[in-house]
Amino acid sequence: MKIIIIGGVAAGAKTAAKAKRTLPDAELHIYTKDNYVSYSSCGMPYYIAGDFQDWKQLIVRSKEEFEKSGIHIHTQKLVTKILPADKKIMVKNLQTEDWQFVEYDKLVIATGAEPFIPDFANIKSKRIYTLRTLDDGIAIKEGMKEAKHITVIGGGYIAVELVEAFVKNKKQVTLVERSPFVLSMLDEDISTLVQDYILENSDNLVKIINNDTVSEIVGEESVLDVITTKGYGFETDMVIVASGVKPVVNLAEDAGITLGTTGAIKVNSRMETNIKDIYACGDCVEKINMISNSPVWVPLGSTANKEGRVCAINVSGGVEDFEGILGSAVLRYRDLNISRTGLTEKEAIKQGYDVVSVLITKRDKAGYMPEVKNITLKLVADKRSHKLLGAQAIGCGDADKRVNTVSIGLLQGITVEELIDADLTYAPPFSTSIDILISAAQILKSKMM
Repeated sequence: MKIIIIGGVAAGAKTAAKAKRTLPDAELHIYTKDNYVSYSSCGMPYYIAGDFQDWKQLIVRSKEEFEKSGIHIHTQKLVTKILPADKKIMVKNLQTEDWQFVEYDKLVIATGAEPFIPDFANIKSKRIYTLRTLDDGIAIKEGMKEAKHITVIGGGYIAVELVEAFVKNKKQVTLVERSPFVLSMLDEDISTLVQDYILENSDNLVKIINNDTVSEIVGEESVLDVITTKGYGFETDMVIVASGVKPVVNLAEDAGITLGTTGAIKVNSRMETNIKDIYACGDCVEKINMISNSPVWVPLGSTANKEGRVCAINVSGGVEDFEGILGSAVLRYRDLNISRTGLTEKEAIKQGYDVVSVLITKRDKAGYMPEVKNITLKLVADKRSHKLLGAQAIGCGDADKRVNTVSIGLLQGITVEELIDADLTYAPPFSTSIDILISAAQILKSKMM
């Protein structure tokens, strides 16, 4: 059997590795326009920050290691067309400009996502960057060395992580975000606290412009002039466009593969598209939110790896289902941990739930412990069924531990009362005697009466 995989980062590399273990005699090929395969995109902000110095540490598995295991890697090879009727792909060699047709028995689309690029002037300037590939990360770290002021456009996960990286390197940073606060995927009461923390804990290096967008960037080789929609202008040495990503689906769409309501590729629980013998996984595909049972598009490296594994099993003739996601995520800004799972309050309201929520702040350990920190936790529940719908937590303490606990409960349809009865561990270095999760659930229960 000849299995071809288009894309070689998280989902594509995982599919190849698992498929080769499952079908040792299969002929496996990865085609990618990148220079590298199987690297950690999520680690790039920390490389830029200087948490480690060698970018090669981001490579999970080298091209040579893949080849040694019998998986053929084709870098700098752009797949331009899928011909399902002929079971072929058309490939362009980006180095020689040559073209070729390649046959397959099974095809996996793992084309991922790409940065959303607003229509700025001079977007081709060498001082304007995006962060998606390993080469992007290397270029940003190099460009940062001579910059005194850096502009970050966008306020999502990557934007916040990059601001942290630049502040760590003593750079002046201006962040421009169209929403009232950064991290708009959180509820406003949480994202407000995050933004306040960033401004108060950045050594006076960060300025945030909210409710505005960049309309123009002028200049190429020297200092750039940034102009916003509301007429605000300032000078900067480099610009990072981190205003979101979109699924890479043009190849699939041109081949007649169905897209979902989110604009990403529609697949079933076995990662199959509507065309026989063509599968898709990773950031290019639509997911199902397991709370609302509705289609969503949430590009995360953890999900891509899980989907790659499931895809490989099914491509290899086995049976495995990927049921969906909770949208669980975590990031940090300096000492502040920020995490979420399930539905936010605004998402739950949009889905039609009778929403009740609670927001509390409490210590993460016994008050007399020297390392004690605060956590602010928000729980969201449905008043009719009493089921938990989601959680968000921030704090310099173990915020993500509480969110991970909720994520397991959400898979089982846990109610507020069941969370109250949860037998959570306790010792002074780890928790208060009544953990913040239990305290929040008790308040939620009283609000439901």
